[in-house]
Order: sequence, then structure tokens, then C-alpha cells
Amino acid sequence: MARRPIDPSRGRRGRGREFEEPLAPAADLDAAEIARRAILAVIERIPAGRVSTYGQIAWIAGYPGRARLVGRVLGGMLEAGSSTPWHRVINASGQISLPTFSEAYREQKARLRAEGVVFEGERVSLRRFGWNAAGGGSPLID
Repeated sequence: MARRPIDPSRGRRGRGREFEEPLAPAADLDAAEIARRAILAVIERIPAGRVSTYGQIAWIAGYPGRARLVGRVLGGMLEAGSSTPWHRVINASGQISLPTFSEAYREQKARLRAEGVVFEGERVSLRRFGWNAAGGGSPLID
């Protein structure tokens, strides 16, 4: 893991050019790419008209408890304009996690509605529309 540089004039972390230890090795980048691909492969399996949670995606991809990792992968996809069905991933409360005033929020909600997903206010019933990956075993909360 990379460390902040040490500020030699202060004897503490700051903006100096000396480091406490070397930056992360290239192997960490490979692990990040493996995780990204595993997460995207799971998202690709979510059928139209179904949703999954960040936590469920992380669990199925082999990264239990790493819902934020899924969020980071999805955030990168939004910026890149991916064809992966990112819109089928919502939070454990059954809500879209994007800011409600954003264009991406409106796009995600419109895509889900076009696939037949029904919103009750701003919430989707995970019991009704949740993806039951491989017949069960993965966590879904409603």
C-alpha cells in the first residue's frame, strides 16, 4: 500500500519527496483488474427486469463485504459510457444511489422502468425484483 510522502522539514507526513516505503507493486494493479473483471462479469449476468445490490454483486464476485468496491467499478463505467447493464445495480435499501438531481439518476430510473421494474416512491422491492443469482445463497435485503 502506498504511503504519503514525509515532509523532511516537519518530520511528518506532508508534501516532501521522500517516502516511508515504496509505492504499491504492480501486482496490486493486477489484483484490481481481476476484481474489476469479476465484478463486471457478475453484473453482465443480471437479467433485464431484475436488480441486484452492490453487496450482492461483491459477494457473488468473491469480495464479500466490499460493496464500495462495486460502487467504484460502476463509477468508472458511468464515466466511460459502458454497455454493461450498470443500471440494474441499486443499494441494499432498494434505492438508486446516485444523486436524485443527476442525469445518471434519471437515466438509471428510466432504464429500470423500461424493463418493467416498478418503483414505490423512490424504492424498488428487492423481494419482487431482486435477482436470485444461481438459485439463491447470496444475500438480498428488503
